[in-house]
This record gives sequence, C-alpha cells and structure tokens, in this order.
Amino acid sequence: MAWIYLVGAGLLEIFWATCLKFSHGFSVWKFTILTIIGMIASFVLLAQATKTLPLGTAYAIWTGIGAVGTVIVGILMFKEPFTALRVLFIALILIGIIGLKITSEA
Repeated sequence: MAWIYLVGAGLLEIFWATCLKFSHGFSVWKFTILTIIGMIASFVLLAQATKTLPLGTAYAIWTGIGAVGTVIVGILMFKEPFTALRVLFIALILIGIIGLKITSEA
C-alpha cells in the first residue's frame, strides 16, 4: 500500500506544480487554492508512504515522479523545449527511480 501512496503523492506533485504555474505567482485564486490543496494532499500521502518505506527512497521517488511529470506537462501544455538532452536527463531520473524501487527493502 505504501507504494500506491507514494505514486499518488508523486502524481499530486505534478498536479500542484501545474496549478502553481497557472496561479501566476498566486494571483489567480482558483489555482492558488488548488495548489495548496494539492500540496497538502501530496504531503499527506508522502507521509503515509514513509511509515513503511525508507525516507530517502520515498523522498527521491516522490521528487523524481514530480520532476519527470512536470517536465512532460511543460512540454505538452506549455510548449517547453523537447530536445534530445532533456530526454536523456529524464531517462536518467527514471533509471534512478527504478533503481531505488528495485533496491528498496520495503
């Protein structure tokens, strides 16, 4: 169950980071509120995951899911650059996430 919490927390990180962009520096209230709700929900799920999973593993995977996801959202929604080097570095993050999952004792 901890891994489900962790994936959910990572997906919520993508959500709140995207809402943060749409909030325009917290000046659009609808997205500001969604950002705060997403942050709280993400942290709650991360906290649940760390009850069982090693802290370093959980935190690294949480931030990795969020980082990769927000880069993909940036490319698809905000027309950010899609280059070979960006793909390479995303792949390296994914390799790290997979490696941490494989070597985790939980």
